[in-house]
Amino acid sequence: MTDIPHRRRADFRILRAVPTRWMDNDQYGHVNNVTYYSYFDTAVNGFLIEATCIDIRELPAIGIVAESSCRFFSAASFPDTIHAGLAVERLGRSSVVYEIALFRNDDETPCALGRFVHVYVDRLTRRPVGIPEAIRNVVERLTR
Repeated sequence: MTDIPHRRRADFRILRAVPTRWMDNDQYGHVNNVTYYSYFDTAVNGFLIEATCIDIRELPAIGIVAESSCRFFSAASFPDTIHAGLAVERLGRSSVVYEIALFRNDDETPCALGRFVHVYVDRLTRRPVGIPEAIRNVVERLTR
């Protein structure tokens, strides 16, 4: 993953708004660390559904999250709006590694930077398969 000074809002072709919710805040008054992972999931899958115009839950191959990580730089809290910048770090035969930068409101630098790995598996057997063409076509546009 790249260090924070090298990532800016303009580095990402796709930015998706993810509003924070009252329940996202923890007792310290900021978004709880585990919630950032739900922002990653929402941003990636929301993008895939909108970009492909397909209900991805109905494809014969599904993307499961095989790995995720997050580096935190500054706090967000309700009622902030998070803007998730999406990029593809690596596109393989059966997997996609996303880089996701979370920007608080209009900030130019991310409050968090994540890595999110989708591995595509057969819906029934759960064995790895190639990335569905509809998915590959849209994620190729995000490849750095």
